[in-house]
Amino acid sequence: MLKFLSVGALVLLFSSPLMAQEYEDHNAMLMDHGQGHLMDMAGGMVMGQNADKLPGGCDSIAETKEITVHAGHKYAEKFPGRMFAFDTQEYNFKPCTKLTVHFINDDHIRHQWMMHGLPKYLYPKGMFHLEVSGPAKISGTLILPPGDKTYLVHCDIAQHMEKGMKAQLKVGKGDGDLPSIPGITAYTIPDDYKATLPELAAAAEKSAVEAVTAVPGAATTMSALPPVQKEEPVFSGITVIGLAIGLLLAPFLVKKFKGMSVSEAVAYIFDLLRSLIELVVNSLSALIKLIFSNKSKMLPGK
Repeated sequence: MLKFLSVGALVLLFSSPLMAQEYEDHNAMLMDHGQGHLMDMAGGMVMGQNADKLPGGCDSIAETKEITVHAGHKYAEKFPGRMFAFDTQEYNFKPCTKLTVHFINDDHIRHQWMMHGLPKYLYPKGMFHLEVSGPAKISGTLILPPGDKTYLVHCDIAQHMEKGMKAQLKVGKGDGDLPSIPGITAYTIPDDYKATLPELAAAAEKSAVEAVTAVPGAATTMSALPPVQKEEPVFSGITVIGLAIGLLLAPFLVKKFKGMSVSEAVAYIFDLLRSLIELVVNSLSALIKLIFSNKSKMLPGK
């Protein structure tokens, strides 16, 4: 019995490190590319890094805070119908707070913690962005603007936000709640697992018809719209002819302009255009004279 317990203890001792989740730390690998943009060769990224520049309206840093944000599939289990989520869906901070975010991706795929609506004069594209392929962790710092405002925080990888990976960050009192924040606000388009596919299609068609008929004169306006004209092809006959003439004249023009300065080439082109216009005018004049002279000869004598 003692032998079995010893073997079991040894197996447990050596297997525990294998069972523990190991996170790759990207903070020591990041390279500064300027303007708050940090990257490394392993796929870690920080955009909008700002640890010392105060936003307009902030006389000083109100307080210094640090948060740890986990992202992964397991955090969506408490939200039916969701696939991904952050471990926290709402954050609250004072205006002008210096905030350091430690972002931990628990999944074996790529996730982001992206904050929108920041002042663009301080944060490129108006956002603060942490991104890493998991399992890994990465950190970044920003200084929150003044005023009461609610900011969207989400993962911008395709369909990750739609599948639940979004949250809201309130500065001060915020300016309301954002829609479809898991566990905070109702979904804009609620999931319905009871209806069948034909029933959902019929309901969607009914909603579309009601939306059109709800606007006075919408149906009449739609029927009165002129038919959509077909777009002309990019390469018309005139374009093809012009390209052919250009290709034929290219060798001659290259030889002609060789050794000329830009001003000499422009002067030569204008001289050619003048000669061409004179040729066209003289040809038209001769043609008109010929037509009228023939008419005079055809007139019967009195």
